[in-house]
Amino acid sequence: MKEQSAQDRWEQHTQRPLLALAVLFAVAYAVPIVDTSAGHSLTAACTVAEWVVWGFFAVDYLMRLSLSRDRRGFVRQHWMDLCAVVVPLIQPLRLLRLVSTLLLVGRRARMASQIRVTTYVGGAVVGLLMFGSLAVLSVERDSPNGNIRTLGDAVWWSFTTMTTVGYGDHAPTTGLGRMIAVGLMLSGIALLGVVTANIAAWFIERFEKDDVEEREQTEAIRALTEEVRALRAEVAALRKTSVGG
Repeated sequence: MKEQSAQDRWEQHTQRPLLALAVLFAVAYAVPIVDTSAGHSLTAACTVAEWVVWGFFAVDYLMRLSLSRDRRGFVRQHWMDLCAVVVPLIQPLRLLRLVSTLLLVGRRARMASQIRVTTYVGGAVVGLLMFGSLAVLSVERDSPNGNIRTLGDAVWWSFTTMTTVGYGDHAPTTGLGRMIAVGLMLSGIALLGVVTANIAAWFIERFEKDDVEEREQTEAIRALTEEVRALRAEVAALRKTSVGG
């Protein structure tokens, strides 16, 4: 049995705690946006919680880097993780911290062997809908010309944008809101491609399985036919022997 490396053991042991921290980040990000009456202390506590969660993911990246046997290869393979760790330090905008943390959560979720593709895609859809709605609401609610004023409007807009329907009844008017819209559109197209590819792969696998079963049945029938022919030959030989005797 192949022995696990220190990096693999670290990733295995930290999967659940990091996913739990991701839930904490979701709550901390959502509370100040949904609860418009939240005081300064609550908002500050949520901001601290966001930075703490991001810090844990940054430490996780550094630990995996230090435990890797090929650090240059690790950086090349996980360059998006590195960007997600560095960007919030360069420009500490809340939206960038959101994108960076979501990216780190998604990358770690893909490493979890117990998370199947369907679960990953479903979680990605729910996460993008929720955070896309919260993000666009936070930047559009106070815009003078904005028409996304409530959480319901934001969720509806996120859903129509991710599915590339775009009814046009709600649309962002700020620069950041439009950037969020572009991100949701691209994410929706990417997820649709993943779902389509998995459905196609499932059908191909089913057809191949049916073909294998059909070939096995054909081979079994052929073998039985050969056995019947052999038995007929033996019976004929016995008849000749009995007649000759």
